[in-house]
Amino acid sequence: MGHMSEDRERGTLASTDWWTKWEQELSEYINTCQRSQKANIRHRKKYGLLQKIEEAKHPWETINMGWVTGLAPRGKENLNACLVMVDRYSKSVRGLSCHKEDTAMDTALLFWNNIISTCGVPEIIISDRDPKFTSRLWTNLYKILGTKLAFYTAYHPQTDGLAERMMQTLETPTVLQHQPVFYHREITLTGRKRVVPLLPVDTLKENRLTIYPTAKEFHEMWKGAYETASKCIAEAKEYKKQRYDKTHVDQDFKEGDQVSVSTLNFNNLKGPKKMRD
Repeated sequence: MGHMSEDRERGTLASTDWWTKWEQELSEYINTCQRSQKANIRHRKKYGLLQKIEEAKHPWETINMGWVTGLAPRGKENLNACLVMVDRYSKSVRGLSCHKEDTAMDTALLFWNNIISTCGVPEIIISDRDPKFTSRLWTNLYKILGTKLAFYTAYHPQTDGLAERMMQTLETPTVLQHQPVFYHREITLTGRKRVVPLLPVDTLKENRLTIYPTAKEFHEMWKGAYETASKCIAEAKEYKKQRYDKTHVDQDFKEGDQVSVSTLNFNNLKGPKKMRD
């Protein structure tokens, strides 16, 4: 049965027909009509409030991982990929050169020799659903080590934005090498200002850091730096959540509810896009 909007259809039926619970049945029919859901797009906020990731309390406690592939082969071993890891606490980055064809065993050995041996075993690893990260070897290994593996879906920058942004930074030089004069300035090239020599007059300035602090002073300075960093990270996450939630609403779907799902990022569907919709 063809129909207009729910309000207009209710007005039409009210003047000609009537049966028990007709308004409820009409509402259920229109709300579950596939054509109606596609044609009558509701201009509303997106569903789902931002769920904050558990905050790390120490460096290399929680990390994001991702791959940069498609790089030009370099070196005698023809390395053509990079495994990128970003610490969510200190924002420090490790990029490990590797091969795109590496197996889960190769990736596990690379991670063990370069990260676990120097930074320790992380408590949480956030990554995409790459076959290497979802393999039995990888999942069982970190189950033994007590590491929680948190996988995210594709096209979800709220979770993997930290690693993805760093990957873009690593790929930037491949573009900038064709613009050596236009873009290569001191800030964009190195990320910092040029080094200014220390003159004798600078050594006379007051409030300079103690060159040889005592153990207690060093511990207090280190502890204060950690507390300040944790506070800034918590404030940044809260600010990000407030900004995100302004354009989203909470929605609790129940089992059995019919929900329309966008096929925009579904790459495994066959046929023309208009037929997949």
